[in-house]
Amino acid sequence: MQKIRLNILGLSVSQTQSGAYALVLAEENGERRIPIIIGPVEAQAIAIQLEGLKPPRPLTHDLIKNIALAFDISLLEVTIYKLEEGIFYSELLCEMGGKEIKVDSRTSDAVALALRFRCPIYTSEEILKKAGIVLEQEDEESPVRSIFDEDYDEPVPSSYAHYSTNELLELLDEAIQNEDYEKASLIRDELNKREK
Repeated sequence: MQKIRLNILGLSVSQTQSGAYALVLAEENGERRIPIIIGPVEAQAIAIQLEGLKPPRPLTHDLIKNIALAFDISLLEVTIYKLEEGIFYSELLCEMGGKEIKVDSRTSDAVALALRFRCPIYTSEEILKKAGIVLEQEDEESPVRSIFDEDYDEPVPSSYAHYSTNELLELLDEAIQNEDYEKASLIRDELNKREK
């Protein structure tokens, strides 16, 4: 199988399934995109890593990474190798003691782990032919929105502009302690605006 590298373009609300999200992967040297429907928990695991948030305690994918590192297991790459009845199948290529091992995985989990291990994500031409879409020119100008974007369709907390920096830092700590990463991301964005 000729491997084609994919990059994570972003997350958006699924237009086809209520309560679900679309993970959009982009062909590295091409125009095709692969939208993959994932659940809210998986979307959060990916978004937390994309947003650079640090939860106070390890989440499941962080725990898996910590266990792998403790036992000297490296994640070399993730491959989306099959698409059947609308379901993407992925595998993790791991290395332990000089031996390579392939492990079956849900694609959402594989992507969440690829982000944490900073390893490449691949697929095949066959899957890109089946599932790849090319966005219209006007669609490309409006990038895929993160589930943490302020203009996201779901209700978001009111602006944090009226809070002092110290109040925002306290709210940020509280949001992270409560694992409210959407709120934490919005507060962090407000703090970043003030630094500019």
